[in-house]
Amino acid sequence: MTTGKINVSVENIFPLIKKFLYSDHEIFLREIVSNATDATLKLKHLTSIGEAKVDYNNPIIEVKIDKEGKKIHIIDQGVGMTAEEVEKYINQIAFSGAEEFLEKYKDSAKDSGIIGHFGLGFYSAFMVASKVEIITKSFKDEPAAHWTCDGSPEFTLVASDKTDRGTEIILHIAEDSLDFLEDSKIRELLTKYNKFMPVPIKFGTRTEKIEQKKGEEVAEEDKEETFKTIEVDNIINNPNPAWTKLPTDLVDEDYKEFYRELYPMQFEDPLFHIHLNVDYPFNLTGILYFPKMSADLQLQKDKIQLYQNQVYVTDNVDGIVPEFLGMLKGVIDSPDIPLNVSRSGLQSDNNVKKISNYITRKVADKLKTLFTENREDFEKKWNDIKIVLEYGMLSEPKFYEKAGAFTLYPTVDDTYFLLDELKEAISANQTDKNGKLVVLYASNKETQHSYIEIAKEKGYQVLLLDSPIVSHLIQKLESDNENVTFTRVDSDHIDKLIQKEETQISKLSEEDSTRLKTVLEEIVPKANYSVQLEPMDSNAAPFIITQPEFMRRMKEMSQSGGGGMFGMGNFPEMYNVTVNTNSELATTILNTEDKTAQESLVKQALDLAKISQGLLKGEELTAFVKRSFELIK
Repeated sequence: MTTGKINVSVENIFPLIKKFLYSDHEIFLREIVSNATDATLKLKHLTSIGEAKVDYNNPIIEVKIDKEGKKIHIIDQGVGMTAEEVEKYINQIAFSGAEEFLEKYKDSAKDSGIIGHFGLGFYSAFMVASKVEIITKSFKDEPAAHWTCDGSPEFTLVASDKTDRGTEIILHIAEDSLDFLEDSKIRELLTKYNKFMPVPIKFGTRTEKIEQKKGEEVAEEDKEETFKTIEVDNIINNPNPAWTKLPTDLVDEDYKEFYRELYPMQFEDPLFHIHLNVDYPFNLTGILYFPKMSADLQLQKDKIQLYQNQVYVTDNVDGIVPEFLGMLKGVIDSPDIPLNVSRSGLQSDNNVKKISNYITRKVADKLKTLFTENREDFEKKWNDIKIVLEYGMLSEPKFYEKAGAFTLYPTVDDTYFLLDELKEAISANQTDKNGKLVVLYASNKETQHSYIEIAKEKGYQVLLLDSPIVSHLIQKLESDNENVTFTRVDSDHIDKLIQKEETQISKLSEEDSTRLKTVLEEIVPKANYSVQLEPMDSNAAPFIITQPEFMRRMKEMSQSGGGGMFGMGNFPEMYNVTVNTNSELATTILNTEDKTAQESLVKQALDLAKISQGLLKGEELTAFVKRSFELIK
């Protein structure tokens, strides 16, 4: 038997790094600035425990462009490195200095904010640079070092005359990456990836006017005010964003200001926010915002930003944030989200699943608190947030379990019920022949207005459920509430749906009813309509068109994506034509001997009923208009 070690050819490392290690070359700046941040935070920790006998002061990280020399400089004032440490941390690829530091100081450094994990971030520089230099001086009393490499396995390491503590990385930008020498490009990348890094980042300078006052000894009103212009460091990041602070240290306006900082082009304030802050069994902080929602479930996705120790990672948080909350905005920051070098592969990790469950629970708890503390305000916001909550009830069982405490069911008259409250409100007079509670609802107040009015005249409550996923939602609600059935107010005549103590008596005899039905069935198209006779109030509409609830609901579900998997994509258009046998029109149609006139009356009444359901279109609408003018001549 032969044993040994597999040798990796160093010559192949750099091409692999350049081609495969990172999918996007622009992140080189994120990685190097992150390394500079690590170096600064290490120094902060070492000075705090007395191991580094230096002044920490107020260090910054500076990024400079030398366009003429085709170079980018990244300079920090952190711990720096000795020549020996350069050998150890730079020349040994994948040996992470951050990991070693955290292991060495694991008890005292767990909250120090060290970012690095892989020891490969520095080499992302070779994706854009033909040569890289490191000039570094340790906080220890040792000579500075100067390391140079042109992307080949060869490097040089010599002494340097650098006297100030910290590290300078010099990238000699390759010919195929010269766009990274543009100020606007670097500013864009720093804003995208490093906007909330915990160490101030300077990029260029900006001009400021400052007030100069003369005559300090004279009266205040006699002071002469002049101004002078100065150049000041342009710090482009916010090292202390709102999510890093305790909720008790923030007021509502602080959250709104941070929202505007995250989304400068968003002109409406969020409806409310949820501050996430947990340290067991995983570390996670963040702020989620509920903006006003549209009915488009896809429109607002990818607005939540994922950070790792204040370093931007991605705005694709699938798997970390439950899908239904993907329409929210805000920030999530966690060092416990496992990020490989390509920043992918999140969904299968147990920590990620725990984080997702925590966020679901936290959002549900916040919604319950908002509802309990100020129901009136919650009701005002309901229409702007309901699409998210309804989607959550359908897609997340854990959210559904808690949602009954705050999910509202509004009526067409702007009264809001919890489901249990609704059951109690309708229990006395809205039951079917089987004793089930009949929840009437409308999906459009305008197009279903006449049906709503009929129901209200009879004293029934009518909900307004108008979201695009309502068919799926009520299907679930019915399955979990056996004694409740949801029926759209125009799905069938109300007197057939709800069992009443008093029933209408038909003015027509059984023989006349049979004759009337025969006449109607000869004129009304059989392919799409089923004729039914029903005795109703004499002042009710003579003809009413409804669609069976089951057929209509299945059709809606298939159109919104719920029916395709069951082969339900092509439901036929079937409607019921209910004719009021107590109406004068029914008697007139029955007694009209002229067949042409009789047919005209039926078609006119049928078309009027179609109009109330938005079914009269094209040639049928043209014929109706023509016939109407003939009738009024």
